[in-house]
Amino acid sequence: MTVWDRPEPPTRPAPLDRDRIVAAAIALADEGGLDEVSLRKVAARLDVGPMRLYGYISTKQELFDLMLDEVYAEILPAEEPTDWREALHGHAVRTRQAALRHEWLADLLGGRPTLGPNAMAVGEAALSALDGLADIDTIMRAVETVSAYVTGAIRRETANLRAERATGLSKHEWQQAHGPHLTRMLASGRFPTLAKAVHDGRHIDAEETFTTGLTWLLDALAPKLSPPPA
Repeated sequence: MTVWDRPEPPTRPAPLDRDRIVAAAIALADEGGLDEVSLRKVAARLDVGPMRLYGYISTKQELFDLMLDEVYAEILPAEEPTDWREALHGHAVRTRQAALRHEWLADLLGGRPTLGPNAMAVGEAALSALDGLADIDTIMRAVETVSAYVTGAIRRETANLRAERATGLSKHEWQQAHGPHLTRMLASGRFPTLAKAVHDGRHIDAEETFTTGLTWLLDALAPKLSPPPA
């Protein structure tokens, strides 16, 4: 029986429910990452004994599942998209925005499918927007391809943010600190194409990088999602 199927216990002696537990866990994760989430710390934030939580969740993994599904509610489209491209583009952008609000999301994406109601609603919204454009296997591969791109891009962007905090150096400060080494390596002539990219390439921010890659990916999927001839 999954955590979503298991009924909650009575709320005495102090009011408690899964929503409050999940909200406290998300707050802890937002402040310090998933390593800060433990049943003991969640219980302390709610001012209850840790054993009280076991009536609502059995393991920390169940708590992570509930946290993930709660964030999936932020990824659901507010309105039904008008076409498949809008649906997949919107899904990708909303997922990235959610990950920027909750950096720990990157650590939970890409694993086994979550069976929470919000996650399933997100999946239904993506698949239904493509329904009828191709066979179901092609549709599933298209959605999975976009999801894989989004997960990879989010993890890279999140890793950069974490590295910046860990070193205490901004991107510009890090580049200044490592600039002399990079200059010497490129001047050696061993990496001509990399040197061209560094010296001549246009440097863009994370959002533009994400949007450009997403556009190229959707362009590549378009021929496979053309409506069948009448």
